[in-house]
Amino acid sequence: MTRLPVLVRVLRDPAVVRGLDAAGWDLLLRQADAANLDAFLLVLLEDANLLDTVPAAPRAHLEWTRAGASGHARAARYEVRQIGRALADLGLPLILLKGAAYAMAGLDAGRGRLFSDIDILVPKTRLPEVEAALMMHGWITTHHDTYDQRYYREWMHELPPMQHARRGNSIDVHHAILPETAPVRPDPDKLRAAARPIAGAPGLATLAPADMVLHSAVHLFFDGEFDKGLRDLVDMHRLLREFGAQPGFWDALPARARELELGRPLFYALRYCPRLLGTVVPPAVQAAVAPAGPNPVLLWLMDRLFGRALLPLHVSCEGTFSSLARFALYVRGNWLRMPPLLLARHLFHKAFITKHDESQAA
Repeated sequence: MTRLPVLVRVLRDPAVVRGLDAAGWDLLLRQADAANLDAFLLVLLEDANLLDTVPAAPRAHLEWTRAGASGHARAARYEVRQIGRALADLGLPLILLKGAAYAMAGLDAGRGRLFSDIDILVPKTRLPEVEAALMMHGWITTHHDTYDQRYYREWMHELPPMQHARRGNSIDVHHAILPETAPVRPDPDKLRAAARPIAGAPGLATLAPADMVLHSAVHLFFDGEFDKGLRDLVDMHRLLREFGAQPGFWDALPARARELELGRPLFYALRYCPRLLGTVVPPAVQAAVAPAGPNPVLLWLMDRLFGRALLPLHVSCEGTFSSLARFALYVRGNWLRMPPLLLARHLFHKAFITKHDESQAA
C-alpha cells in the first residue's frame, strides 16, 4: 500500500498523532476539515485518551469544533422535533436516515457527525400528504425549474429538497434509497417493515442495523459525488464496528444484501473499509460477499478509482489521476442511476441548459 495521507493514518491508528510536528498537525487539521471530519477527529482523540497530548494551537482548534458540533447537535434535535410535529397527524413513524438517524439513535457514528440536511423515509403513496404537511409548517421546495421538478418527481427516489422558509434548514423526503430509473431497486417496503423505533423517542425510528449499513454503502458507492467520500466510509466503519458486536449481525448482513439486491455496494464497503480504515471484517463474511464483486479486470480498475476518490479532497492528497478518477466515478454514478438515453438527456440539460439559465440569472 502506498503511503496514506496523515488523516487516514490517524483514522487507522490515533497514536500516530504523537509523532506529528507543527507542520504535521497543520496538515492533519486541513485534511480533516476538507473531509468534514474535524469534529470526529476530536471524538477519536478523546476516545483514545490522546487529547492531552495535543499541542496548544491544534488543541484550541479542536475545542472550537466541540462548540460547533454541540450547537449542530442541538439544532438537529430541534429540527427533528419540528418535522415530527409537522407530520404528527399522518400516523406515520418518522424514519430517519443517515446522519440524523445516527445522531438521534445515539449511535457511535453520530458522535462528531455533521450533516447539512435531515433525510426521512416515507411510503411513496403518502408523498403528497407528507409534502403538503411540511409546506403547511414552513418548508418550501428549493428546485423551481420545470425540468428539476420532473427529474425528482418522476425519476428519482425523493422529492425535490425542501428548505424551511424561516430557519433555512433542509429536509430530503425519500420514498426509496435508489432512483426509480436504477436497474437495482431495493424494496422500500422491506426497509420500512424492518425499521426499529428509537428508544426514548416516541414516533422516531431508524432502519435496521444491516439496512443502515447497506444504505450507507448505497449512498457512497452508487453516487457520483465524492467530496465527502472518506466521511461516508468512516460512517460505515463505525457502523460495522458497533453493530458487529451484536450477536447475529455478521451472519445477517450478506443475506440481507442478497435479499435487497445490494451485494455489489456491500462488497465494495467490506473491501475499502478494511483497506483504508483497518475495519475488522470476519473472513467468512468476506467470502460470503465475494461472489457479488466485479470481474478481476474491473476490480483492478475500481481499486484505482476508489483508492484516489476516497481520500480527502485536499491538495496534499491529489495525485496525477485524482481528478480523472473522480470524474470517471461521477459518470459511473449517473450511469448506475439512469438508463443511457435518460442519462444523455440529463447530462445535456445540466451541462448546457441549466448552466445557461444560471448565467442569465447571475
